[in-house]
Amino acid sequence: MRVALGQFAVAPDWETNQRQCLDLIARAREGGAELLVLPEGILAQDINNPELLPQTAQPLDGPFMEGLRKASQGIAVAGCVNVPDGNGRFYNTQFVLRDGAFIATYRKLHLYDAFSMKESQRTSPGLELPPVVQIGDMKVGLMTCYDVRFPELARHLALAGAEVLLLPAAWVRGPGKERHWEIMSVARALENTCYVVAVGECGARNTGFSMVVDPLGVVTLALGEAPALGFATLDRERIAHARQVLPVLENRRFAAPVLADLKN
Repeated sequence: MRVALGQFAVAPDWETNQRQCLDLIARAREGGAELLVLPEGILAQDINNPELLPQTAQPLDGPFMEGLRKASQGIAVAGCVNVPDGNGRFYNTQFVLRDGAFIATYRKLHLYDAFSMKESQRTSPGLELPPVVQIGDMKVGLMTCYDVRFPELARHLALAGAEVLLLPAAWVRGPGKERHWEIMSVARALENTCYVVAVGECGARNTGFSMVVDPLGVVTLALGEAPALGFATLDRERIAHARQVLPVLENRRFAAPVLADLKN
C-alpha cells in the first residue's frame, strides 16, 4: 500500500487549513497514494489562544469535514479534528474517510496532562477503544499523539489484527521530546511487528518529524521540521517476514490488554 504523509503548520482559521488539506489530498492522489495521513488538530490552532480550540470545534458534518469528505474520492484520508461534546468542551476525534464517506472515527483516550500541559482542561476523553479498519489490502488501527506512550493500546490493536498503526500528532517541542517521538514510534512498531505511520504538525510549537517505521523498527521515511508531503510503500511481505523471524505476538505470555472502566 502506498501511503502519503501530509505534514503542515495549522493556522488559526479553518478555511486556510481546509485549503491546505484539500491541496494535500489532491497531491497525494496524484502521487498514487491509497491513504493520506494528516496531523492532529488540523481544524484550527493558535498557541497564544488556547480558547480557540473549543471556540472553533465543528461537528463531523460541519463545513470543514464536509469539504474533506467530498474530496476523498479515490483515496482514504485520516487526521484529527475537534468535535463539540455538547457541554462546552470537545472530543479530539480521529477520522478516516474514503470515497466520500466516514469509515472510522476514534475519540482520543489518553489526554495530554503532562510536561506542564493539561489537555483535559478543554477536552473530553474518549471511552472506547479505537477500531481496526480495512484500507486497501491492509488492516489499520488508530492511535492519536499521546496514545503512543501507552503500549497497551498498540498491543490491543495488533491483537485485533492491525498491520498498520496510524498516529496523527501535534508533538510539542521540549528537552528530549523529539527523541521520545522517535523512540516510541519505533518501539510500537517493533514490539508489535507492524508499520507505524506517525504524522506530526509542524507549527511554531510542534516538532513535525513525521515518519514511517517498518515492522522491524526501520525508519523508512523521515520528514523534517517544515511542511512536506512524503510517500512510502507498506509491504505485506515485510510484515509476514517480521512476524516469522520475530514472533512476539505468538510468544507473549500476557493476556490481551483490557480497557479500564472509564465511566466510574
